[in-house]
Amino acid sequence: MAQNTTLTVPRRTWTQLTDADITSITFQNIGNNYILIKATTDTTTPTDPAGAIRYNPGQGERNVALSDLFPGLANRDRVWAFAEDVSQVVVSHA
Repeated sequence: MAQNTTLTVPRRTWTQLTDADITSITFQNIGNNYILIKATTDTTTPTDPAGAIRYNPGQGERNVALSDLFPGLANRDRVWAFAEDVSQVVVSHA
């Protein structure tokens, strides 16, 4: 299902940014601290930061294909965020 929203990422909790299988995403870290972004091949919550990408406040991606963002992970279709402190992420995908 498509969405265009702002999500709160709780402290030290992997939070799914996508609510369906996707192939591309737009997001921006609008919080005050860095976040980690990680893709998975299903709805299983990540358990560690291995393979995650760090985004500082104000950083993000504009309509990037998951195959470009995570080329080493086959069949990636869900995206997650992790923050050391509560943060917010603007996310949009079809």
